[in-house]
Amino acid sequence: MVREIESKRSNNTIKFLCSYGGKILPRSGDGKLRYVGGLTRVLSVDRSISYAELMVKLGEFCGYSVNLRCQLPNGDLETLISIKSDEDLANLIEFYNQASASSSKIRAILSPPKYLKQISPPPSSPSSIDLSAPKSIDSLVKDHLRHRSSSPPLRFIRDSGKACYRHCHVHGSPRFFHNVPHSNYRY
Repeated sequence: MVREIESKRSNNTIKFLCSYGGKILPRSGDGKLRYVGGLTRVLSVDRSISYAELMVKLGEFCGYSVNLRCQLPNGDLETLISIKSDEDLANLIEFYNQASASSSKIRAILSPPKYLKQISPPPSSPSSIDLSAPKSIDSLVKDHLRHRSSSPPLRFIRDSGKACYRHCHVHGSPRFFHNVPHSNYRY
């Protein structure tokens, strides 16, 4: 009875082996690509999950919005498939359904989007608006350093008070930032 329930549950779920926070680099010996650094975790979801629901789960999983690229069964890191819609996700799951049982986990490489989108908060009643003063850059840096083992690198723009992940576009030009407290944050 327990095995039947586990079997039904495993038939209704699919597992993503998610790597994020690292880089794809060639091995020194043979040049074959591998994922270096970052974290790798398993996310189990219902097979009927929509693309939008999956992206929300992956964002919660990583702590930031991501782009999703996946390996095909028996593929390598040179041929990652970008997943951008429900159709892409359904095709990927179909590829894995047709593959052998040995490739039951979908290898997913998660990366921050190239351009961060400004998302407006939903309209709310005046009583739920937080009118407190915004945090200073120094307090944001301290908060980030306290939680840095579980979150991606955070970049700050000293003159604008904005926080960005990795590559930022501010005032229309690309800039790179680092998070060294008490120094000029812009390169």
